Amino acid sequence: MAWKALLPAANPSPTPMNDPVRSTSMLATLRRIGALAAPYFRSEDRWKARGLLLVIIVLNLGTVYMAVLNNQWFGRFYNALENRDQAVFWRELGFFCWIAFGAITIGILKFYLTQLLQIRWRAWMTRSYLTRWIADRTFYRLELARYAGGGDTQSPDNPDQRIQEDLQLFTDYTVTLSMGLLNAVVTLVSFIGILWGLSGVVDFKLGGSTYEVAGSMVWLAIAYCVVGTVITHYIGRPLIGTNFRQQRFEADFRHHLVRVREYSEAIALDRGEGVEHAQLEKRFGAVLRNYLTLIRQQKNLVSFTLSFGQAAAVFPFIIAAPRFFGGAFPLGQLMQIVTAFDKVQTQLSWFIDNYDRVAVWRATADRLTSFDDAMRVHAKPDSAMVRESGSSLNAHDLDIALPNGIPLLAKTALSVKPGEHVLLQGPSGSGKSTLFRSFAGIWPFARGRVSMPENAMFIPQRPYVPDGKLRDALAYPQPAGDYSDAQLKQALEDALLPGLAHRLDDVDTWSHKLSGGEQQRLAIARVLLKKPAWLFADEATSALDAQAEETLYKRLAEGVRAAGGAMVSIAHRASAAAFHDKRWTLVPQPEGTGPRYRLDAA
Repeated sequence: MAWKALLPAANPSPTPMNDPVRSTSMLATLRRIGALAAPYFRSEDRWKARGLLLVIIVLNLGTVYMAVLNNQWFGRFYNALENRDQAVFWRELGFFCWIAFGAITIGILKFYLTQLLQIRWRAWMTRSYLTRWIADRTFYRLELARYAGGGDTQSPDNPDQRIQEDLQLFTDYTVTLSMGLLNAVVTLVSFIGILWGLSGVVDFKLGGSTYEVAGSMVWLAIAYCVVGTVITHYIGRPLIGTNFRQQRFEADFRHHLVRVREYSEAIALDRGEGVEHAQLEKRFGAVLRNYLTLIRQQKNLVSFTLSFGQAAAVFPFIIAAPRFFGGAFPLGQLMQIVTAFDKVQTQLSWFIDNYDRVAVWRATADRLTSFDDAMRVHAKPDSAMVRESGSSLNAHDLDIALPNGIPLLAKTALSVKPGEHVLLQGPSGSGKSTLFRSFAGIWPFARGRVSMPENAMFIPQRPYVPDGKLRDALAYPQPAGDYSDAQLKQALEDALLPGLAHRLDDVDTWSHKLSGGEQQRLAIARVLLKKPAWLFADEATSALDAQAEETLYKRLAEGVRAAGGAMVSIAHRASAAAFHDKRWTLVPQPEGTGPRYRLDAA
């Protein structure tokens, strides 16, 4: 599919139900931004943060002061030119060097300290969000809720993008826009007084009466900018939702690129290149369509703001020219009026000039707020599941459901004592792995009471193998330094991976380097290394040949027996049954009678 075929589509897809653009007032947006920003300035880093912020504010005030000095210099300098006063000309030129030096110094310091505050703030917020996202398996429950369906508004997309990109944009725009607004307000206050004094009193006739208006240039600047701001708001308002969607579409496209890289071998074996290419084009098409909409909206906004700015450059000359040519004031005062009007108009136009940045800032704040709300909702596991420590595995009144609420098991009781080896079997999709997740305490859609031994390990069918040194992947999640090289090598050899024993310090992408069977053996090597008393194996040998499976199951059974524990396995092969003395079977139940399955113990 060619990209050109994707471009002409009319409008981008609507904002997804699970992450709506919040159509609220700017005041409500500022409250959300304040709620996001406040924790850093109350944190353990608060004194450095507040100190940096205070210095930046002082430097912004210094910038305004230098601008006032520069305005006064304009009057003296152009008067010297008009009067052909060479002595004053050279003196003022020397004074300008000092003004320029001060402005440059303040500008450099302001830039450096602003960047320093931004990076410190971003670092703190990133650590805070990472801690909350990782803590207590919040990341897992967020993903479960996201894919549960039903339009869950508490399940935001792409948490990686929100932590990596949105936090950077939020801290950047919050500092630059807030300091820009402060600068605009202080400059406005300073130059309104100057412009008021320079404007004098203007007489005009209306209906046979004569009226005097003091500070006429101030009123004209205000009227000019009020009209411009209202027009800008109506032209640029659609940018908020479009920017929100652009960030999401970009993140979706990047996410699918990562998935293609991670599953490159499986896609290649399935000859799935065409499907993946179509999926990538579809996602990139959404990026392009939305971006074209964004460009059109920005074009309208830029067209107006550029026209507004160009008109503002000559507007004060047009207004002040009659009085200047009438001899009301000299050239130097005219230039002061023009520069003061420019400063007042520019600061009053701050909203116009920064509308597109404010739109991005607001969209970013909405994304972070929804992510923050979602983490708060999913921060704690379901209290309906009561977990206790015990010397054996016992479950009472265990109810397990799918994320969409469909019950799998109800009022189930089961028990495993030390020395027992239990084989769990049932149809595919019957909830065998979900039962293990409930034992582990990570499944939020379970309720009941479970007593679980402490020294237990779970082996998933598809183990996680981190990139980096092999010794770290083997010891995961414990530090590799907890084990000697002899222990690590012995575990690899016992798991039938002797070829890796000399590669403990090799750095590689092991999830791609090792085959599926080798990854399963590496997970078993972790068990043999750590010697748990209780073991829960979920299709842990499904990628192994029968001989390797028999050897490894024998070693796993001997290990838990030596530690005084038990083993519970999910397996479909008959060869695995030989290492188990009990069997649990998930039996399908008739539709409409309650839970989908019943657990029979034998």
